[in-house]
Amino acid sequence: MATLKITKPTGRASGSVDLDDALFGVEPNIPLMHQVVTAQLAARRAGTQSTKTRAEVRGGGTKPWRQKGTGRSRQGSIRSPQWRGGGVALGPKPRSYAQRTPRKMIRLALASALSDRLADDKVKVLDDWGIDTPSTKQAVEILSSLQVDGRVLVVLTREDEAVWKSLRNLSEIHVLSTGELNAYDVLVSDWVVFTRASLPDARGSAATAVTEPEPGARGVESAEGGDGGAGASTEAEDSEASSEAKDGET
Repeated sequence: MATLKITKPTGRASGSVDLDDALFGVEPNIPLMHQVVTAQLAARRAGTQSTKTRAEVRGGGTKPWRQKGTGRSRQGSIRSPQWRGGGVALGPKPRSYAQRTPRKMIRLALASALSDRLADDKVKVLDDWGIDTPSTKQAVEILSSLQVDGRVLVVLTREDEAVWKSLRNLSEIHVLSTGELNAYDVLVSDWVVFTRASLPDARGSAATAVTEPEPGARGVESAEGGDGGAGASTEAEDSEASSEAKDGET
C-alpha cells in the first residue's frame, strides 16, 4: 500500500496517509485511458450542426426549362446540389456523439490516471485548507507553499465553499468535488491536490462508520417479544374460560 505524506497549509509535514491500491497502485492502462477520454470528449460535443437538403430549401418547385431542344443540360430543379443556393448533398444533421462506456472501464481509467500521477510524484494531500472566508491571496500562498505549478487540479468536498470561492478566479486551477473526479481532468493537469477529507477510496467516497446494535439489545427485544406472546396466550385462555362458563350457566 502506497503512503503519502500530509502537508499543512504552511508547507510543513503533518503525518502520512495510506492510499488505496485499487486507485493509486494499478498499472496504467494507456489504451483504456485513451478510449475513456475520447468518449468523454465526444460526449461534450453539442451535435447541433445542420444543413438543408434539396427538399428543405425554399423554391425550386418547377422545372427551369424544358427537357429537350434548348442545347443545355437537363435540369429538374434549381435547388439541386449542383446549383448555387441549392440543397446540400449528404450534409451533417443533428446527432449525438455520446459513446457508451462501461462503469468498470471508467473506474479503471481513473485509477490508471491517478496511479500515473502518483508515480511521477504529482499528487499532494493537504491536511486542511484553513480558509474560513473567501480569500484568493491566501489560496495562492497555500499553493506556493505546496510548490505546485502549471495546471493544478484541486479536489474538494461540498462543504469547502470558502475554498471554492477562493480558487475560482485562478485560471490555472481547476476545482472538482470527489464525485466529479474523472480521468480526463487528472491527465490534463500537472498536479492533483487532495485534502484529507476529499481523498477517495475504491468505493469512490469516504468510509462511513456503521454502528451495530449492542449484543444485549437483541436478547432484550426477544425477551420482550416472548413476554408479549405469553401475555397474548394468557388473554386467549381467559376469554376461552369465560365463554365456557357462560355456556355452562345456560
